[in-house]
Amino acid sequence: MMHQIVTSFHRAQSTLLQDAIGVAALAVMLVVVLHLPGLV
Repeated sequence: MMHQIVTSFHRAQSTLLQDAIGVAALAVMLVVVLHLPGLV
């Protein structure tokens, strides 16, 4: 199982940064949407 995880990590290494940026963007949008009713 550990071999499969390492292999998957090596295959996806080129898109890992893009995925991390996407997750961060979704987190920011979630926080903004949840605080929006309090700002209005």
